Amino acid sequence: MAKIAGKKSGLVWAVHISVVVLVVLWLLPTLGLFISSFRTADQISTSGWWGALFSQEQNLVLRTAAPSTQKQEGNLYVVSGNLFVDNKATPAPIGAWGSSSQAIDAYAPGDTADLGDDGRVTVHENGDYRLENNSEFSGSRGERIFVTAELPPEFTLDNYNTVLFSGSTTDSMAKAFFNTLTVTIPATVIPIVIAAFAAYALAWMEFPGRALLIAGVVALLVVPLQLALIPLLRLHLSIGIGKGYLGVWLAHTGFGLPLAIYLLRNYMVGLPRDIIECAKVDGATDFQIFTRIILPLSFPALASFAIFQFLWTWNDLLVAKVFLIDATGETTVMTNQIVELLGTRGGNWEILATAAFVSIAVPLLVFFFMQRYLVRGLLAGSVKGG
Repeated sequence: MAKIAGKKSGLVWAVHISVVVLVVLWLLPTLGLFISSFRTADQISTSGWWGALFSQEQNLVLRTAAPSTQKQEGNLYVVSGNLFVDNKATPAPIGAWGSSSQAIDAYAPGDTADLGDDGRVTVHENGDYRLENNSEFSGSRGERIFVTAELPPEFTLDNYNTVLFSGSTTDSMAKAFFNTLTVTIPATVIPIVIAAFAAYALAWMEFPGRALLIAGVVALLVVPLQLALIPLLRLHLSIGIGKGYLGVWLAHTGFGLPLAIYLLRNYMVGLPRDIIECAKVDGATDFQIFTRIILPLSFPALASFAIFQFLWTWNDLLVAKVFLIDATGETTVMTNQIVELLGTRGGNWEILATAAFVSIAVPLLVFFFMQRYLVRGLLAGSVKGG
């Protein structure tokens, strides 16, 4: 019997493999989003994030210099230069090029293409070109040249500059970031404060109807959020706290209180009874016991709920849409800003990737700094109850 009790389960390896798989499944998309947030639009459209460190073959549309730069050489009019320099593009060896979008690789480096009335153009491997014609060039723009080149890896901070500091209301997430903080911090602190008092009363104070209140809290855990949205919004509008920060704070507080009270109450019930009884014998009031003994000992449970509440309110879109969003967009949160970017910048994947990573960066920091309290707070009271 002793051998059986001391023997490790044969399924330990399966648990370890499962944990590794879950970590990899979570880590890979996050890593890919992080890398993509520093890549250019051309690189994202050409290859996946796993190829970010390698050179990629890309098709570029470049232009020769404007006709105003032409020079006359005998009977010829000539426009010359370097495609990469003229277009402020990253220099790279050219593998093929073309003068038409239907045949972008029709010519090899060094070949000359006949452009008809627009003359002849020769493009070399390093990007140098010579455009010549028997008659004077006209117009305000140069000729389009389609280039296939092997571009080196490129990373940029321009995406973050566009997302965080752009003056455009459709691109900038700086205001949305602070709006989200304005919503999240009070919506996390308020339910914790209220739930801590309620949990102490339900755990250690004797009063009529306590069992019914506990049963009511448990019942509220299964009430769908969507069921209460419209009635609660009508109530907010009727008392004058409709679409604003106060309304969304109260909404998040109401939706988060059942879990907070249930979690904190289970933890407080498991605290040593002797400590509380000794404090009462020494003449301590319930408020003194709560503030000086219960709260310090309940920090793991408080931190555990704070993580859940913070992540929920930070990533929330539904409650913000119902109780906060106004016509001017002054109170737009980050989740709604990303939705707006999907509509206005749907083809700019580099902007969307950067905006998405900015949105998840703060929850990641909060989780990693407070994760040690998460399991302790969730498991508290799971074996011993009152």
